[in-house]
Amino acid sequence: MAGDQVTLLDFWASPFGMRVRIALAEKGVKYEYSEQDLRNKSALLLQMNPVHKKIPVLVHDGKPICESLIIVQYIDDVWKDKAPLLPSDPYQRAQSRFWADFVDKKLYDLGRKIWTTKGEDQEAAKKDFIDSLKLLEGELGDKPYFGGETLGYVDVALLPFYCWFYAYETVGNFNIEAVCPKLIAYCKRCLEKESVSKSLEDPQKVSDFVVMRRKKLGLE
Repeated sequence: MAGDQVTLLDFWASPFGMRVRIALAEKGVKYEYSEQDLRNKSALLLQMNPVHKKIPVLVHDGKPICESLIIVQYIDDVWKDKAPLLPSDPYQRAQSRFWADFVDKKLYDLGRKIWTTKGEDQEAAKKDFIDSLKLLEGELGDKPYFGGETLGYVDVALLPFYCWFYAYETVGNFNIEAVCPKLIAYCKRCLEKESVSKSLEDPQKVSDFVVMRRKKLGLE
């Protein structure tokens, strides 16, 4: 849509922000990226997301949209002439939303537990994390993407966590590919798409960030 003013308030390492970056790239939407300091939140962020005070926030022609999966659905609704992310069939749409919600409820919290704990708590988080990935791998099956032949909503929800996997593995001393080879092969295949590769951060950079945060928490 020509003439649209689109700004993304984001933080470089946020997997939630990366979802929005992938969706915008898939749709070919040009936007201004605004990096936010989450320890010293800007007046703009507080104005645009007064309820949660979190990133990402998509600002479209002055109007804010918050929460990553809601933003991705909004992008799909507004720029619907290219690369549909949600299927048109109501049942398939519901399934896509179910699995994206599963990613939201499981991967972020369990991943966070892996890098913010140690000992028994960390071991329990690792087990639950791997179990969740195995469920996702089962749902993917032999399909190129979760929704079938093209990149879609569930892929956009999940793929940003791939660049956090190395951090989880480093901190938790385990190997995801050894237990979920099909899922990792799928992630690597998706990285061949420019919309994905340009939207995700370098896993080493994310890992260094996580190790630094662990040291501040007194866990290293």
